Amino acid sequence: MTELNIDHWWQPFTNVRAFRNNPRMFTRAEGCFLYDDKGRDVLDITAGLWCVGLGHARAEIADAIREQSMTLDYAPPFQFGNPTTFQFAEKLAQHAPDELSRIFFTNSGSESVDSAIKIAFNYQIARGKPAKTRMISRQRGYHGINVGGTSLQGLPNNRKGFPVLDTVDFLDDTLDLDQSAFSRGLPEVGADKAEQLKTIIDERGADNICAVIVEPVVGAGGMVPPPAGYLHRIREICDEADILLIFDEVVTGFGRTGSPFAAQTFGVIPDIMTTAKAINGGTIPMGGVFIRPEIQQAIFDAAPTTMPELMHGNTYSGSPVAAAAGLAAFKIFEREGLLTRASGPIGAYWESALHSLRDIDHIIDIRNCGLLGAVTFKSNAEKYPAGAGVAVHNKCFENGLLARGVGDGMVMSPPLTISESEIDLFIERYRKSIIDVFG
Repeated sequence: MTELNIDHWWQPFTNVRAFRNNPRMFTRAEGCFLYDDKGRDVLDITAGLWCVGLGHARAEIADAIREQSMTLDYAPPFQFGNPTTFQFAEKLAQHAPDELSRIFFTNSGSESVDSAIKIAFNYQIARGKPAKTRMISRQRGYHGINVGGTSLQGLPNNRKGFPVLDTVDFLDDTLDLDQSAFSRGLPEVGADKAEQLKTIIDERGADNICAVIVEPVVGAGGMVPPPAGYLHRIREICDEADILLIFDEVVTGFGRTGSPFAAQTFGVIPDIMTTAKAINGGTIPMGGVFIRPEIQQAIFDAAPTTMPELMHGNTYSGSPVAAAAGLAAFKIFEREGLLTRASGPIGAYWESALHSLRDIDHIIDIRNCGLLGAVTFKSNAEKYPAGAGVAVHNKCFENGLLARGVGDGMVMSPPLTISESEIDLFIERYRKSIIDVFG
């Protein structure tokens, strides 16, 4: 790799100057492991970036991509269609909640969020309520990097320096280490925090609010499961105030919580649901927005019959190659029972293994939900200015483990295919990394 020119690619969410001083390169992947340019195996406990749910290098998906590329590599989605993408939409609808059977394809979670915002706005206009333009998001929430999603960011550093909409209010963070540290699954207290939504609605006026958007389980903001009953109450308040509820399931979709979607895990059905990441095993950029048919129909009914009902889309919406990858991925999801595996024995094993780290003094919280996990360390800004979690993240890589640091915490989302022995290896390498950093 010494001959590789690394000046030209400006990497996303990367301290490029630090990277150039110490490049970390992956050259191949298989199963639950990545391999660096020195040939070391690195256990991927983040499934890439929450996306490689099936594990790396699944031959069936690669074969489907090649076959589709040689049959129909591209077809314009504006005013035209192709059989593969319609088939994939039908397959997705079979696994989604029955109420969310219309799917608008995108290329990423960021595009899914901005598409959902546009669809929600169009729906309010279509039903004669154009004043309903305000949005409500949540602290810690991550909703992508486009202008709409950036405006909904509950992570302040992700908003700094960028244009944002000023029509967004934020619900308080639900993470409560005083009452719910080391919870297994959903915290038992904290559902009453949903009542803040009523306060915002009373202040702004229900007639001015378009939608509420939340991640069922906070992802990039620290993997925070919702308090038991919290999402049910958010749904009730939205119904009472005639406000749309959007679930951002870019992280939680496709088996991560033990059901195809977190909406099913928690028994709360939103009006719109955004997805991406694991939709086709993380192989080809793709996302999808799931919508209630009555929302689509209202927009259809209000639109002239001589023009598109929704003036929105992009070049690769519903790419036949990405859809072919998705169909192949779902054969694996279904055959290996991966959409529900996290709710079974492997999920329980993951929970026990993760909480076995509780004896480490520097850990002040451990959280889990399905095959998701998080650890929070004691803060020490003087010694670890970028966060204690980032320091452990760097040591993890040295010890053959890929786990993501977020400030003073770390988040985990292993491939859904992970075995008990691989979980044991994670604990071994992770414990060593923590001790290497803190002593």
